[in-house]
Amino acid sequence: MGDAEIRESGQSVTSRALSILAAFENTTGSLSVSRIAQRAHLPLSTTYRLIAELEEWGGLRRGSDGKYQIGFRIWELGQMAGRRLRDRAHPFLQDLFELAHENVHMAIREGVQSLYVDKIYGTKHMPKISRLGGRLPLHATAVGRLLLASQPDWFVDAYLERELEAPTPKTVTDPVELRAIIEEVRATNYSVTNEQMRLDAMSLAVPVVFNGGVVAAVGLVFDSHRSREVPRLLPMLRGTVERIENVMRGGTAGLH
Repeated sequence: MGDAEIRESGQSVTSRALSILAAFENTTGSLSVSRIAQRAHLPLSTTYRLIAELEEWGGLRRGSDGKYQIGFRIWELGQMAGRRLRDRAHPFLQDLFELAHENVHMAIREGVQSLYVDKIYGTKHMPKISRLGGRLPLHATAVGRLLLASQPDWFVDAYLERELEAPTPKTVTDPVELRAIIEEVRATNYSVTNEQMRLDAMSLAVPVVFNGGVVAAVGLVFDSHRSREVPRLLPMLRGTVERIENVMRGGTAGLH
């Protein structure tokens, strides 16, 4: 691509390459070149050229059907994000799973979504709503509401002004009701959601605090008919987070 084409489009080579990678967000399968071009809003010729460069670098890989998936190099780089937090927390999350016998996950805020950086689950438990490296809306998850509640009021206001998705018929999207929920989360320092991401499922979460700020949230997911078990599970969650915070304070030079 020449300089004139870049100036005309208003996009740099880097932004076009990133738009190709972003085309794979919220997809679980492979994409054809034409589908990538459509999702990235790029000309087909430009898409072909950039895909070839990304494939050579390892950012994309082509399957036997000619379609593309995110390459292993991107996955390797992604594993580095939040690694220090995950490495410190993982043993305690494993202990929590063994104690509670429920699906455990940990998330951080990535823009207006919860990014799941660790998960522990068993094969006999309820279907997994979140996945490692996946993203879910802040307002519809227990970990997400905690991460949202930790933000300044201007961020919360801007978030609630957006058109909020409703994964289930019971998902709360009314800004007034959500604002009241966020204030309650701030007051109690924990969050409970019921059938917000999946019917018949509920979640309980508490924040992980480091250097005076919320850096993550740890949550449990279980059947909604077991809501009476929240008082039993909450101390387990809080005890786990206290142990994580103690390790993080013990000689860590910095957490990013």
